[in-house]
Amino acid sequence: MDTAEHMAIAADWIREADGILINAGAGMGVDSGLPDFRGETGFWTAYPALKADGINFYDIANAEAFLRDPIRAWGFYGHRLDLYRRTVPHEGFEILHRWAAAKRYGGFVFTSNVDGQFQKAGFADDRLFECHGSIHFLQCGQSCTHRIWTADDFQPEVDVNRCALLSPLPRCPDCGGVARPAILMFDDWHWVETRARRQQMRYETWLSGVGHIVVIELGAGGAIPTVRNMSERFGPRVVRINPRDYAIDPGKGVGLPGRALDVLRSLKESVG
Repeated sequence: MDTAEHMAIAADWIREADGILINAGAGMGVDSGLPDFRGETGFWTAYPALKADGINFYDIANAEAFLRDPIRAWGFYGHRLDLYRRTVPHEGFEILHRWAAAKRYGGFVFTSNVDGQFQKAGFADDRLFECHGSIHFLQCGQSCTHRIWTADDFQPEVDVNRCALLSPLPRCPDCGGVARPAILMFDDWHWVETRARRQQMRYETWLSGVGHIVVIELGAGGAIPTVRNMSERFGPRVVRINPRDYAIDPGKGVGLPGRALDVLRSLKESVG
């Protein structure tokens, strides 16, 4: 089948579903202007100071970075936090929101993204499972307790040219140690996942009530296949949207090539 036939099938599934599971990876935010860190070239273009020191994404998105050099680690994450706060979600979020609102059981979002864009687009907090946590929450860098608190009061000032935090480091209210984002990083033994576990319980409760689900997967790559693996559990009605990695076993769903916003706009016309 060609793309037009797959588009028609996907539109039928969306119309017929009584609940929509939205599975989103990093590619979902690209159309909102968020950077794509696919490969070192894209990452170092966004953070030239790290390129100069030979620091890659794995090195800085690492729990040890907050112990080794918290000013630089917060230079990176503080810049990202400010960027995510300023970013306006693209129209595709609203399309998904409207589809979900029209279903008997609504929708639920499963995402590896930590940017909070779905909440900003109007999705209810109790209908999200952020499997890698959220940059909008903080925790102790040494996980001295299971406490997680909002980052709303933290306003990072960053020297982008040096990728360094200029404002005071955020601190754990319990032990006084350096705080860090409450997100799952590489080689991370300190992530406090209590919030994600509560989200997972709500997610599983919602899934148990939906009778005729459709999965819309957006911008989820194969390098870290968490989102893709979750989608494929719910075949055969999986709609995989991706500019490059859109292939999927025909027994599990259909693949639609393209960026999230472009394909969602086209599907909107077909769904009606």
